[in-house]
Amino acid sequence: MANRTGTRQPAIVDLFCGAGGLSSGFKNAGFDLIHAVDHWDPAVATYRANLGDHAHCTSISESLDLPHADVFIGGPPCQGFSSAGHRRTDDERNSLVAVYAKLIAQHLPNAFVFENVEGFLTGADGRFVFDLLDTVIRAGYCVHLRKINAANYGVPQHRKRVVAIGGLGWAPSFPSPTHSTFGAPGAELANELDLPSSPTVSQVLAGLPPAVMRGMTSDDDCHLFSPLEGDDLQRAQMLGPGQCMRDLPEELWHQSYRRRAFRRVKDGTPTERRGGPPSGLRRLRSNEPSKAITGGALRDFLHPLEDRLLTVRECAAIQTFSGDYQFVGSQAERIQQIGNAVPPLLARAIAENLRMDFSKLNGASFSTGKLLSFVPTLSEGMSPVLHRVVARIRKAFMAKAPTLVQRGLWD
Repeated sequence: MANRTGTRQPAIVDLFCGAGGLSSGFKNAGFDLIHAVDHWDPAVATYRANLGDHAHCTSISESLDLPHADVFIGGPPCQGFSSAGHRRTDDERNSLVAVYAKLIAQHLPNAFVFENVEGFLTGADGRFVFDLLDTVIRAGYCVHLRKINAANYGVPQHRKRVVAIGGLGWAPSFPSPTHSTFGAPGAELANELDLPSSPTVSQVLAGLPPAVMRGMTSDDDCHLFSPLEGDDLQRAQMLGPGQCMRDLPEELWHQSYRRRAFRRVKDGTPTERRGGPPSGLRRLRSNEPSKAITGGALRDFLHPLEDRLLTVRECAAIQTFSGDYQFVGSQAERIQQIGNAVPPLLARAIAENLRMDFSKLNGASFSTGKLLSFVPTLSEGMSPVLHRVVARIRKAFMAKAPTLVQRGLWD
């Protein structure tokens, strides 16, 4: 097989580009960003302010006209099956996984990269996994599908996500972890010997100037905070490192936290739509990676040492955006863009590994697509629904994949 890209920079199309986390990582790894699309104006404005005017705000459908590119990257909107809130398996955004897969099958780039939340694996009893795999494997792609923790790739944050990497008629590799990590249940299971520890919250925040109180002059309107008062200040003063709302006296619980905490027994919410247990307000530990940055980080996360909430810039730094990255929109829109993004450092690790694969594409090709590896969990156990999904994937792809090994994964 001839080298697919020669010495030129491989071209990238970014679908559902958001604020540009994936594109930033690929750009830093030497890829050429030629086209990006998203349907949310503030995110596209942020992308264009940092990465170029090749980003377009438009709805994304199977009829979308796209240029030829070596690699398609993207993460379809995940809110429909995110564990951060109520799950809605009928959310119309879920169908965009199928749209993403069909666009790949129509345009046939040499490779694709897909990223999504861990709930992608179990949403609608695994339907979305099949929306992706059935289409791209039928189109001839050889695919790795794995759950990873961004902290294992140098991101100062425990961010468990699902990543798929596919090659058209060739077998890509999957990037090996660059860091060992700690501070989250099961984190050590993905660790490897002789790797440096993932950065901590204090290490990443030390690279920022002091935050400025809102109303005072600042060179960075993303690095402002509002002083806490009343019950909010009392909560902050009582919470030690790693503690959260449930460690406070009940009279100090937020009403929203109280409703979420007892949602399981009081409102009849079906199991598949409950999402994860709430933590509410939490003080981050300075000597560990952060919890996952989401669109709620500005109200949920206390600074590890100061009695205040994080700033937009601090959240962006934990997501590994550079200190000069500009975010467009209101504060709520900015933090949503940051929370939705793929950490650029994780994206760069994936991109550099793919670039290395491209440089070695001289081997045998495959006549049909196949599932090369499937790692559905980073822990030693699986939920009943994940057991069902793994069983269905075994039945559908076992003949095209290596032997199934421990904990229901191929590798």
